Amino acid sequence: METVSIVSIITIAFLGSFGHCIGMCGGIVVAYSSTKVKSGWSKQLQALSHVLYSFGRITTYVILGFIFGYVGGVVTFDKTTSGILLLITGTLMILVGLSLSGKIKFLTNLEHSVSKSPIYQKTFRSLISSNSLISFYLLGMLNGLLPCGFVYVFAITAASTGSALWGGFVMLLFGLSTLPAMFSLGFFISIFKQTSLRNVMIKIASLVVIAFGIYVAYRGYRYLYDPTMSILSCHI
Repeated sequence: METVSIVSIITIAFLGSFGHCIGMCGGIVVAYSSTKVKSGWSKQLQALSHVLYSFGRITTYVILGFIFGYVGGVVTFDKTTSGILLLITGTLMILVGLSLSGKIKFLTNLEHSVSKSPIYQKTFRSLISSNSLISFYLLGMLNGLLPCGFVYVFAITAASTGSALWGGFVMLLFGLSTLPAMFSLGFFISIFKQTSLRNVMIKIASLVVIAFGIYVAYRGYRYLYDPTMSILSCHI
């Protein structure tokens, strides 16, 4: 995997987490922070609970990365299919960037919440009422399954590697890059929603996402016309 791709994934996920992810998943963080985290807990114990929650999300993302990466390797038979897959990924990234900037409602239309599902509600209630530390981890895994346009884009990016290992790595980078924002939100629930920081991050993230989307689409174009390119080389 190229260095530029790794840096781009980290940058997009990090900036986007302060904008989109806080708005998308902030409600769940607020819910468990105010319900499960006790005021009498030490700072170390509180920090551990937030870390476990984030690692739960990351675990789900990595599993999805393995699955999408494996599927990408199975369905990618030639360089034409590889190029088309990358073109789709780049196009989706551009749409996500435009959505983050408020130009279109792509993410809004893509993110149909399943939170009203009886199974989800029952599981969520059980975990939110539990006082065990493992419940924070499991709640994070549950949150990782919620529909999210941002996750979808990186999952498709994972599929474009054509490898379960690299797909899992892409989603690991994505999850770790969102950790600072979600971890901080657990401690300072209102800081990002009450300041202009979130709006600034959204604007920067939208530009970076669009730029990387154009880059990925260009690489898709190269797969279609350069016989030396191979999806198995993980050049995303």
